Amino acid sequence: MFKIFDEKINEFLFVVILPFLLLFMSYYGFESSYTRLKTSVRPPEFLFSSVYSYRIIPNYLSIYMTDFMENWISNCSLSFKNFLDKNGTPFYHGLFLMNTFFFILSSLLINAILKFKVTEALFNINFRRIIHLLAIFFIVITQYAPSNCDTIALFCYLSGIWFTMKYFHNKRNLYFYYLVILIAASTLVRETACLNIAFFASVFFSFEDLKRKNYTFIWKVIPLLFSFMIPYFGLRIFLSREETSFMEGVYIVSNFTSPFNLAGLLFSVIVFYFIYKLCTHSESRLVIKKYLFFSLPYIGMITLVGLFWEVRLFLPLILTAIIVAFHDFKNLYN
Repeated sequence: MFKIFDEKINEFLFVVILPFLLLFMSYYGFESSYTRLKTSVRPPEFLFSSVYSYRIIPNYLSIYMTDFMENWISNCSLSFKNFLDKNGTPFYHGLFLMNTFFFILSSLLINAILKFKVTEALFNINFRRIIHLLAIFFIVITQYAPSNCDTIALFCYLSGIWFTMKYFHNKRNLYFYYLVILIAASTLVRETACLNIAFFASVFFSFEDLKRKNYTFIWKVIPLLFSFMIPYFGLRIFLSREETSFMEGVYIVSNFTSPFNLAGLLFSVIVFYFIYKLCTHSESRLVIKKYLFFSLPYIGMITLVGLFWEVRLFLPLILTAIIVAFHDFKNLYN
């Protein structure tokens, strides 16, 4: 009994408390010249007058959390109020609380995924915790450029991975329906929702099925595509074009000429290659290759309108590689 209790305490400390402390140090212990969010009293106007305006859910949550922090700070003790005023604004503190909540949920999801149908390597609890810690560190170090949508989008994406894996192994349609709904909702958070389709395709696509003229895979992907495309293009049709923009700019030249962007690209490639080398089964390597192929539209958009220096854009790819590297796909085509 005491051993079980000790294991539960250790898991709580490792999965919840440690990620919280890491994010706390990132937000309040390190200063970044890359973003000015720390000095914004209210949610910045660019969140509602640029490409960020399509991220409806995070923007409204930012408003609610800022209002909550303003009311809470005004009613707290003077000493604590001075401490909060010194270390940020109501918007920044609200951003931290909101991102911490979804960051811890993401940590819990990673913990659950790393326990579900994994390879023999993760049977060792200490090794599994090291892999979990690696994933958490990759999330934290990308927070040098904090945003109001990244951790929410990450939680949604990991939820999609969970539903896909449950559907793959259990064949219960309920998980597929959850995935369809999730992709539609998470498209209102961030465009990374499309990567859930890429992951689903990488798991279920098979050349052998195509040779046998089994097109079940195609019929499964179509609802996922529509669940992403309808809200994605719907937002761009109904939101005023005078107040929004399809993209911030075209950065393809800068991505291959700036030393910062080249460093971000090199970092992401090396990390992804390192994780790929950790795969113990050939089936996992095959899934990663298919995932990269189906993610090419997303990677292309990063290259065109994103900045490689913002390695948070590569984070879903990196976390997916970690998960796939240690997942048991041995019976993928049986």
